Amino acid sequence: MLLESAPAAGEDLRVVVRDPARLPDGVRERVEVVTGSHGDAAVVDQAFAGADAVFWLVPPDGSLSQEDAYRGFTAPAAKALAPHGVGHVVGVSALGRGTPQADHAGLVTASLAVDDLIASCGVAYRVLANPSFFENLLEEADSIRGSGVFGDTADGDRKAPFVAVADIAAVAAGLLLDRSWTGTGSVPVLGPQDLSPNDLARIMTEQLGRPVRYERETLEDMRASLLSYGLNEDFVQGVVDMKRAKDNGLDNGVTRTPDTASPTTFEQWCAHTLKPAVTR
Repeated sequence: MLLESAPAAGEDLRVVVRDPARLPDGVRERVEVVTGSHGDAAVVDQAFAGADAVFWLVPPDGSLSQEDAYRGFTAPAAKALAPHGVGHVVGVSALGRGTPQADHAGLVTASLAVDDLIASCGVAYRVLANPSFFENLLEEADSIRGSGVFGDTADGDRKAPFVAVADIAAVAAGLLLDRSWTGTGSVPVLGPQDLSPNDLARIMTEQLGRPVRYERETLEDMRASLLSYGLNEDFVQGVVDMKRAKDNGLDNGVTRTPDTASPTTFEQWCAHTLKPAVTR
C-alpha cells in the first residue's frame, strides 16, 4: 500500500531492496530502486540523498543479537538523517512504552530503543505503535490446514489488540504524504477490537468452515524450537521475553479510541487472506 500511495499522490518514491527482481513489475516501473540493505551506511547515504521523508522498518534478523538486530541495524540510518536533511521519519514499532513490562519485553524493548535513537536525531518522528499482526497466523497455515490447530504461548482467554498490516500501511502512508506534523510522537494502531486466542480459533472455524482450535505452547518449548533452527540465542531470549510480557499485558496499555482503532476485522482478514493460504 505504501508503494502504491506515494506515486498516486504525485510523490517520487525511492525503495531500498536487496533483490529488485522481487518487486512486482508495476511497482518497479514507478519507483527508484536502491539495491542493498538499509542497515548499510553506503546504501542509506544513497537512499537518503534528497529525501524529504523516510519510512523506517527494521527487519527481524534471528541470526543477530537483539542489540545488533535493532539499534545496530538502525545506527547507520540515524547518523545519515541529519546530514541529508531528512525532515520526517515514520517508523514501525510496538506497543508497551510506559507499561511495567516495557523494560523487560525482549524484542519490544529493543524496538523501543530504536525509537529513542531516531527521535534523538532531531527529525520529526512518528512511531506506529502496533500490537501483534494478523499476518503472524500465516506461519500456522500448514498446521491449520493439516490438523486444524494453531499455537502460541499466550493464555487462551487473554484478550489483546491485533491489527492487519494493511491498516498499518494506510496510517504510514497518510503520515508520509501529509508531513505537516512536527516533533515526536506515538501513533497506536490497534485494530477494531481485542481478541483472545480462543476468539481467533472461533472466528477461524466460522470463516474457514472447518474446526480450528488453539493449543498453548510453553515458553521453554518455544525457546527450544527456535534454537533448533539455529537462531541466535540472545535473539531467541528476546522472543521469549516479548511473549512473556505480552501475556502479562504489554499490549493492553493503550485505550482504543476512534483515533487509535483501525478498520480491518479479523473476520475480513480471514476471508481475504488466511482462507486462500489455508485452502490453496
